[in-house]
Amino acid sequence: MNTDIESFLVSYNQDLRDLARRVRALIRDVMPTAIEQLDPSANLIAYGVDRTYKGLICGITLHKAHVNLMFAKGSELPDPHGLLTGTGKRARHIKFRSGAEIDTPAIRSLLESAILAQKQ
Repeated sequence: MNTDIESFLVSYNQDLRDLARRVRALIRDVMPTAIEQLDPSANLIAYGVDRTYKGLICGITLHKAHVNLMFAKGSELPDPHGLLTGTGKRARHIKFRSGAEIDTPAIRSLLESAILAQKQ
């Protein structure tokens, strides 16, 4: 894993670090060519087609008791399982409190849809 990201994660408890690593592994599996960026001031590990906000596909944000998988164009994504939450104009997120929640086909499908939405 990227040493900057590991340094960033060290300030969180072990459970949150493990959750973030698992979400990161899923993102890297689904979108291996995505550019990974760290924004410590926003508690964000971002993934996109370039280094601009316009190119942002998704991101991981860490909180005290959970990890969010944020989708930049979440309001445009098909979400038949009702996983996405949030009230922003565009962004939506999924809140993870355990690793078991990450390993579902629906999460992978949302990531794949996010890639397609970015290309439009």
